[in-house]
Amino acid sequence: MSALFDLTGKTALITGSARGLGLSYAEGLASAGAHVVLNDIRSELLNESVQKLRQKGYQADGLAFDVTNEDAVITAFESLASKGLQVDILINNAGIQYRKPMVELELANWQRVIDTNLTSAFIVSREAAKRMIARGQGGKIINIGSLTSQAARPTVAPYTAAKGGIKMLTCSMAAEWAEFNIQTNAIGPGYILTDMNTALIEDKEFDNWVKSSNPSKRWGSPDELIGTAIFLSSSASNYINGQIIYVDGGWLAVL
Repeated sequence: MSALFDLTGKTALITGSARGLGLSYAEGLASAGAHVVLNDIRSELLNESVQKLRQKGYQADGLAFDVTNEDAVITAFESLASKGLQVDILINNAGIQYRKPMVELELANWQRVIDTNLTSAFIVSREAAKRMIARGQGGKIINIGSLTSQAARPTVAPYTAAKGGIKMLTCSMAAEWAEFNIQTNAIGPGYILTDMNTALIEDKEFDNWVKSSNPSKRWGSPDELIGTAIFLSSSASNYINGQIIYVDGGWLAVL
């Protein structure tokens, strides 16, 4: 059974992984045997996170590039290839949030969220898939969605549009790349205790709403997403394609 989830010999690129959920995914895959490549635009923080993983005995490298910059993404894949690293697993985790009512929302900030949360997943996945297809050994692509891939909330329109797009982009990738033994799926985290949600966690009214509206009566923790990430990265999920798995404590089930 353990062989189904063994990632030994696989290289995984996780975008936006210098901290937060991205770092959790990276550590989880590394614990399953993968050689992980962390990514962020903050080089110093990225290097610190790589060193922390290495100190735990994991195979880890860092690659600083902007996932919204097409040329930078292409150069990053070329850099990996020059080091003898081919991406077998890609997790498109990079993302940002921007809260504002739509009638006050600036176009520049709308575009910034769409570019970071949706367009980057297309660019990085395209470059990964090109190389997976050429090698003929298949691969795994995991996009990170959200509860807002399914249900809208006020003041986060660009994030909601981007994460809804992630859901259908995942389906499109499966439709085009499944024949090449590439499985593309998504994870939809619920309300998780992360840095991005600090303001919400500290808002007593919102904190109470999260706990009262969720059948589990609590926020999720980052480590509760690791199992799903390992599953979708492993041979245990070889006939699962184009799906989004919500890890939300049951929130959507009672919406």
